[in-house]
Amino acid sequence: MVKRREQQAELTPAEAVDRIWKLAEEIDICMFVTWDGQYNRARPLSARVSREENAIYFLVNDHSAKNKQLSTYPKVTLAWSDSRHYKYATISGSAAVTNDRKKIADLWEKTDAAWWDNADDPEIRLITVKPDEGELWDSPGLVVATAKMMFAAVTGSKPDVGDNAKVDL
Repeated sequence: MVKRREQQAELTPAEAVDRIWKLAEEIDICMFVTWDGQYNRARPLSARVSREENAIYFLVNDHSAKNKQLSTYPKVTLAWSDSRHYKYATISGSAAVTNDRKKIADLWEKTDAAWWDNADDPEIRLITVKPDEGELWDSPGLVVATAKMMFAAVTGSKPDVGDNAKVDL
């Protein structure tokens, strides 16, 4: 694993990778960002994170703008935000839409019934994202970050309000 740029924290690249995967798994809903040739388009989707498979999966409808965008522009960015705890992560990579019925059934959760009747619904498609790189911003939380910013303002120093690292995945 090679650092893509100098890290702003005391994290090793391996620690940064671990934290990015952990945040993605814990936060669940991410903004799924595609390119349509003119604009970036973002929408919230539930991420099924599998570090063991080096993949993030999404169940989606067959007929959607994002599926068409991915056929032409497969590069995506996924952004997770836990603003209550000041923790954020992004993963960028390549996405592909498939009709892998076995994987759809494996990933099916009870909450998916809000969108489809069951895992056999013929309208469900699978988006698989294979990560290239990730970035995290991981703060100790609002109270600690605020105290550090106030101290920095009084002393004229720069506040250390958490970790930021960009790494290859």
